[in-house]
Amino acid sequence: MIRCPECSAEIDVDEDEVEEGEILSCPECESELEVSQIHPVHLNIISEDDDDEDEEEEEEEEAEDGDKDLIEEEEEEEEDEE
Repeated sequence: MIRCPECSAEIDVDEDEVEEGEILSCPECESELEVSQIHPVHLNIISEDDDDEDEEEEEEEEAEDGDKDLIEEEEEEEEDEE
């Protein structure tokens, strides 16, 4: 028997039939869980917050890249003025 790491509910899954990377759903709290290890089976919570953090990181990287472009343009303009 496997337990949900979020709410500790029992998840009725045959431990010999799950595969690493498989996504399960908790029947109690409806969390999405990824099988991160087999023998023994270990589950990780897949949270929606992770997706939001990934999007924020991408936006920050894009903003940093944009800042670099602006700095390069300013440096080029200064060189042209000299």
